[in-house]
Amino acid sequence: MRRALGLLAFLSLVLAATSPARAGVDVRVDIPAQRMKVTTTDGEVYNWTISSGRKGFRSPNGVYRPTRLEKNWYSRKYGGAMPYSVFFRGGYAIHGTTAVGALGRPASHGCIRLHPANAAKLFALVKKHGAGQTRIALNGAAPDGLSQFAKAPGRAKSLQAQAGAKQRAAVVAETRAGKNWNAARGQILLRPSLPAGAYGYQPYYPSGSPVYQGLAPGWR
Repeated sequence: MRRALGLLAFLSLVLAATSPARAGVDVRVDIPAQRMKVTTTDGEVYNWTISSGRKGFRSPNGVYRPTRLEKNWYSRKYGGAMPYSVFFRGGYAIHGTTAVGALGRPASHGCIRLHPANAAKLFALVKKHGAGQTRIALNGAAPDGLSQFAKAPGRAKSLQAQAGAKQRAAVVAETRAGKNWNAARGQILLRPSLPAGAYGYQPYYPSGSPVYQGLAPGWR
């Protein structure tokens, strides 16, 4: 009996030593859904909205460990702040962003963006449990439509500006074609803000106006 109990205890130790250790922090990034789920061995669970790499800058799928932590980082390549960066592959990192309005759609150069408050929380969890006990998994690809949508506001703004310019041009053309255009032009060129005796002041009067008829030939 004692030998059997001893054998069971030995087998338990062997299984514990050979079985893979559960990560203290498990980070799962669902790129098609633009979501991140974080769980810890302490029982904490978080679900956050992200921005992954936009079209032409895909975020790399795979399973990783953090390579380094940078609380205050600035990308000289792309010219942007990356607070609470958790680097996991070369220059790729999970980090906070000031472009919180773009969260929920692909908008980055390949990194995984989070709201700064959520990035700070993840940074603290990784620091607490250690990089060796943190697992980061990225899976899937965002549809191209989502990446295009990230650029839609700029295109929409450009189209709106073009439409506004056409509308203003149409108003000007209509005004010039109207019967009151010459009179309006004359009123503009009168420049009443200048005194009549100002040097070089040459008022303009439409040929059909009563004032024109009373002017000396040199003033016409």
